[in-house]
Amino acid sequence: LSGRLAPPMHGMGLLDSISEATILENSDPLDMNKDGISGRPNYVFSHSLQRDEIGRFGWKANEPTLHDQDAAAFNGDMGLTTSLFPGENCGTDQSVCKDLPNGGEPEVTDKQLNLMVHYSKFVAVPARRNSELPDVIKGRELFMEANCQSCHRPTMTTRDDASHKLLSGQKIWPYTDLLIHDMGDELADNRPDGLANGSEWRTSPLWGIGLTAAVNGHEFYMHDGRARTLEEAILWHGGEAEASRETFKGMTSENRAALLEFLKSL
Repeated sequence: LSGRLAPPMHGMGLLDSISEATILENSDPLDMNKDGISGRPNYVFSHSLQRDEIGRFGWKANEPTLHDQDAAAFNGDMGLTTSLFPGENCGTDQSVCKDLPNGGEPEVTDKQLNLMVHYSKFVAVPARRNSELPDVIKGRELFMEANCQSCHRPTMTTRDDASHKLLSGQKIWPYTDLLIHDMGDELADNRPDGLANGSEWRTSPLWGIGLTAAVNGHEFYMHDGRARTLEEAILWHGGEAEASRETFKGMTSENRAALLEFLKSL
């Protein structure tokens, strides 16, 4: 088993509107530029489009579109079938699961699924806070000096032909590259997903991360909630992020605090 926290839902429509070309700009699976970062896309099958697409959602980027993400969540998290996932999410030998009451065929209609996708598409990104404070500005500089932006890419622009005009041509600041990266043995769950191996994870978007405690009433970070502070989350980074982690560890306490204040402002 590999534990999972539910990821935030804000900004999903914007991430769904990033072009494949934009995502591939940062792809460097062979580390041709020798910076120690070798992110790559996770190509997965889209049940809504019936073809392989770049994964964008999920801890290992295993869902390529909002339709796929929402239908998979209905099926895998709630046990509800849709036209995309018409079968119950039961293992071969789980007879009790298979015998549970059925809410219809499918249990979530296409109209209901489309309404959920529409809602998911427009959950807004929280506004930044305290961005003009000196410690936050200094923290952003330290974030860059530690090379965190190599994976947590600050900004992208959505494509001009997105599914809605409000999502088209938008410059956004998600702090992700939507690629998968080797994060080292300590974070590995040894569970492949699509092209992602057991130690590869999608770069989590950082926008809104400073409101985690306010929204959730707790601060659990990483895919399984093992980190209980942002500092712990940084210290769990390994693999391709090891050099950035060591840079953070080598900072003065004042500089570490400033970098954390920057993250809390997102």
